[in-house]
Amino acid sequence: MDDLYREVIIEHYKNPSYKGELVSPTFSYEDDNPLCGDHIRMDINLDIDGKVSEVAFNGHGCAISQASADLLAESIIGKTLDEVKLITKQDILDLLGIELGPVRLKCALLPLKVLKAGVYGLQKDGESAFSEELDI
Repeated sequence: MDDLYREVIIEHYKNPSYKGELVSPTFSYEDDNPLCGDHIRMDINLDIDGKVSEVAFNGHGCAISQASADLLAESIIGKTLDEVKLITKQDILDLLGIELGPVRLKCALLPLKVLKAGVYGLQKDGESAFSEELDI
């Protein structure tokens, strides 16, 4: 089963569906993992109902961080900001489907950290509201 998930990760790394930039995003946020040099920026557009209508990510890094960003982007289309806030570390691990060590875990969670920082920044709640949840 791990081989299947590894193939999914490689496919999302080599052929990401959501890599790029949005011209006029509702919000953007970017951050990096100083331990390995991974860098992710996420651009999000919301529709008039407050649901995610478009997502794009850009950056560089390992297969895990890039695949995680693409899978996360795919998973949030149509969600409200409140639903996005409920996405957890376990949700990301479930999307990836493989067990990760502590170093790779930080790579996998970087896109979620970036996404939530953007969401909370947009709503002026601050990043600290979710930093403990990610455990990074």
